Amino acid sequence: MKRLTIGLIVALLLAACLSVAAGKVWVPLDAWTVEDPRSIIIVELRLPRTVLAMLVGAALGLSGAVMQGYLRNPLADPGLFGVSSGAAFGAVLALYFGYAAQLWLLPGFALTGAGIAMALLALIAGRSGSLILFTLGGMILTSIAGSLTALAISLAPTPFVSSQIVVWLMGALTDRSWDDVKVAAPLIGIGMALLAMTARSLDALTLGEAAARSMGVDPVRLQRLVIAGIALTVGASVASAGIIGFVGLMVPHLVRPLAGNRPSAILLPSALGGAVLLTMADSLVRLAPTVSELRLGIAMSMLGGPFFLYLLLAMRRRLA
Repeated sequence: MKRLTIGLIVALLLAACLSVAAGKVWVPLDAWTVEDPRSIIIVELRLPRTVLAMLVGAALGLSGAVMQGYLRNPLADPGLFGVSSGAAFGAVLALYFGYAAQLWLLPGFALTGAGIAMALLALIAGRSGSLILFTLGGMILTSIAGSLTALAISLAPTPFVSSQIVVWLMGALTDRSWDDVKVAAPLIGIGMALLAMTARSLDALTLGEAAARSMGVDPVRLQRLVIAGIALTVGASVASAGIIGFVGLMVPHLVRPLAGNRPSAILLPSALGGAVLLTMADSLVRLAPTVSELRLGIAMSMLGGPFFLYLLLAMRRRLA
């Protein structure tokens, strides 16, 4: 466990160095000084983008690990809660009405959408703590938010607004600044802290709901921690980077063979692994030989889709 954590930290540092240096224009090591005019590229462009990639990756990786442990479903992903779709719809409304020019309005709308989705999910699930109601409620909210987002795109007042919404929904870290980091960092930090508090309860839940209750686990409190933590981490991630999928699905599966099957054991490795994956992916989309930069959300979907299909086929072979 310690070796895995140390290895992931080293990999994250290397990925961060690559992210700061890599791009259509490489910044050599000798330019990383205050005296060199090229250092402005690092300080104002590359460094905030790298920090944001690590934050969003860690948030999505940890969210996926908690979801899979809570739902006891290895195919669970943060998008299942409806929080991601709710946050996306809130951001789309900000773009639709032209509020995105203000620094805090687009993240504010996105977090409001995530908060409303979180409140509706808690209302649907009720006090029972039922996993079935929780899962079905998330699926329903995802469908409703997705249809409302499509409606906003079709009714956009101008083709420019429609194009702006579609491009934003693809997900990217292009042109992000320290202001975006200041908005996302505290929200993601609080959300990750709430999710970390679920570790022992998730371990108990592997024995079944009845056994977990007998061990002192309060299912309603656990559900509230999961909802609040997912809402903050995923909502802040969507607000700052758009929709970037499959990180929460892939990373727990990649670290589980090394960390073990105990849910609490994969939380920290999943957070570190998510940060490494997204930071590396963001570096690679900048290095891709394309005319314009490939959108990060598209790249992760191209990677995550085949991975998801592989998991389905593997599960089918085990069940056969």
